[in-house]
Amino acid sequence: MKLIRYGKAGQEKPGIVAADGSLRSVVDIISDWDGEHLSPKMIAKVAKINPLKLPLIKPKTRLGPCVSLPKKFIAIGLNYADHAAESGMAIPKEPVVFNKWTSCIVGPNDDVMLPKNSVKTDWECELGIVIGTQARSVTKKDALNHVAGYCVINDVSEREYQLERGQTWDKGKGFDTFGPVGPWLVTPDEVGNPGKLDMWLDVNGTRMQTGNTKTMIFDVATIIAYCSTLMTLEPGDIITTGTPPGVGMGKKPNAVYLRPGDTIELGIEKLGEQKQIVRKFSAPK
Repeated sequence: MKLIRYGKAGQEKPGIVAADGSLRSVVDIISDWDGEHLSPKMIAKVAKINPLKLPLIKPKTRLGPCVSLPKKFIAIGLNYADHAAESGMAIPKEPVVFNKWTSCIVGPNDDVMLPKNSVKTDWECELGIVIGTQARSVTKKDALNHVAGYCVINDVSEREYQLERGQTWDKGKGFDTFGPVGPWLVTPDEVGNPGKLDMWLDVNGTRMQTGNTKTMIFDVATIIAYCSTLMTLEPGDIITTGTPPGVGMGKKPNAVYLRPGDTIELGIEKLGEQKQIVRKFSAPK
């Protein structure tokens, strides 16, 4: 099943994608796709309903982030050996864990806004994991039982803030709009093996990233088990799992970064596609 959230930013409502590709509302069944409604029991309840009998959502309606108000937005760095190489960094012996602030989360096709004075904003196509049931110090064998679904994430990153302004990556990862999530959350039964998914990203129509989750250093189960030893993973929490090579920072002979007016398009097999327009910084009104 594919879970969606639709409507104006901050006013999204829950829905699903029917087998014929139409978008259907489930507002009469649940209040939102948030932590308490991502349990296996609730998803199974919605799955039993004939989606073609649910209210139709108008075409071209904005899609919001496929998960509402996660408590944590956790990220894994350098999780593809070839990306670590292009970044000039050693292959990690344990997962590199950092935070993206939940305030950076936007819809899959919302604009990406460059931070004030940014000169090195970059792109990263990544597989996202959404937790469905609480996980605390779980085993790798049991880890996938805690997954509500998977989604596409663009881990937008400002490299100067990430790498040149101190010893923490977090400050370059959580600017407003730096977390496009969606278009939908796909339940594990439709995804199958999350370790065999093609992924890609284009900037202005030029292919920048081509990869597959099979080349991850730490697989999905390992990441969940590891993170669950560092913190309690709660329903609705998002983990974004690293990016394949082809980021702007790694381009030779010169790095390439995003500029106002650029178009980013990205997708992952079975999980859908995103499209963002890059905008210059504008202060909140």
